[in-house]
Amino acid sequence: MPQNPVIVRFRSDLRIADNPALFEAAKTGAPVLPLYIVDTEAEKPLGAASRWWLHHSLTRLTEDLREIGLSLRIVKGDPEITLPSIAQDIGAKAVYWNRRYDGYGVAKDTAIKTLLEDNDIDAHSFKGNLLREPWEVKTGSGGWYKVFTPYWRACLADTPPAAPLPAPKDPMACHADINGLSIDDLKLLPTEPDWSGGLSERFTPGSAAAHKKLAAFIDEAVQDYPEDRDRPAKHGTSRLSPHLAFGEISPRQIWDACKNSGKDCAKFLAEIGWREFSYVLLFYNPKLGSENFKPAFDGFEWREDAAGLKAWQFGNTGYPMVDAGMRELYATGWQHNRVRMITASFLIKHLLINWTQGEQWFWDTLVDADPASNAAGWQWVAGSGADASPYFRIFNPFTQGEKFDPEGAYISRWIPELSKLPKKYIHRPWEAPQNVLDYAGVTLGKTYPKPIVDHKQARERALAAYKDSRSGD
Repeated sequence: MPQNPVIVRFRSDLRIADNPALFEAAKTGAPVLPLYIVDTEAEKPLGAASRWWLHHSLTRLTEDLREIGLSLRIVKGDPEITLPSIAQDIGAKAVYWNRRYDGYGVAKDTAIKTLLEDNDIDAHSFKGNLLREPWEVKTGSGGWYKVFTPYWRACLADTPPAAPLPAPKDPMACHADINGLSIDDLKLLPTEPDWSGGLSERFTPGSAAAHKKLAAFIDEAVQDYPEDRDRPAKHGTSRLSPHLAFGEISPRQIWDACKNSGKDCAKFLAEIGWREFSYVLLFYNPKLGSENFKPAFDGFEWREDAAGLKAWQFGNTGYPMVDAGMRELYATGWQHNRVRMITASFLIKHLLINWTQGEQWFWDTLVDADPASNAAGWQWVAGSGADASPYFRIFNPFTQGEKFDPEGAYISRWIPELSKLPKKYIHRPWEAPQNVLDYAGVTLGKTYPKPIVDHKQARERALAAYKDSRSGD
């Protein structure tokens, strides 16, 4: 008599190794049906850059599953309706998935689990996307941590993460007939125009590429990471963030590779820790991406500045370090972490534009857009988040550029119209003598914009706005 199948629902865990849901489902010996549901009811649909990544990531996952004898099925709809319906149609005895931690995801998964169990279908969920669940690390009083350093210290003092799970060996495949979609049917790739050339030049989605990138980073760059991580002109970071966002590699696999490398990876692993901490914040604050963590910021008077927002989005502010970063983002779907802080600070504090507008732009343009890290990062810069940088800490884009891009190599790459300026002036082109500008082919206001706001005045305005908002506490 044929055995009832089990369903493995893939989401932000697009890998076959160290995938607890897939591993445990295969271990049952029942026929396995891998399923991906495009959620038409998603509270925050994927941005354009992430949709590009998803297309290629699903393609790689399909190939990886095929190598172990499984076939990925793709459907579209409301998971609360679609998943129980498919489970009933194929006579599934259980559904397996790896947990998620955003408010919408938790509520949806809870509802789906109830519906499945009401129909005598077991639902099994696992920790597959974090080293530690948000509720696993407690303060001395039993609460959750709101400051990163003691949180990470507690994590390091705890039992180390378990070794990663292998990919299942020879799982039994479910051949149930499902009216599914092809990856192309999802229309995830940009057309008319196809702006994705810069993304494909820089990134290769998929688990194999993620592990290759991790190995190269540990071998070549991790020893210099503490210093080079702040130098955007250098290849000093791992660039694993989009692979993590889509679950092509797990935090546990990264931890394991680092610990077995014999190298000092502490600073790099602390960044994995910041991602974990961000998920703690998101789990306990479901509106982290749209509402201030600190209510004191709710009365802050933000400016409406459509022209300033557009200039920022497309790298035309007249501030070279800011513009280089925003052009890198638009061209490649990625932005260096140091530059993310600089560009975010400029939008929030130089232009006094609500951080949520920046968060939304990053969500649409980043290939590594992550609901926890993106929101936590923006609130950190704004000063409205947990363990945040004080609002009155205002990045000076000139000195930041001179410190972290001293030769102007990063600016020259992304703002070629300034590339002939000597490094003395490339961060402040308006201070260059006219003959230097002429030699470099720079005409301020024409070939490159003049600053849209004066730094000193913007700083004073931001501090005054912050003072006014605090006076109403």
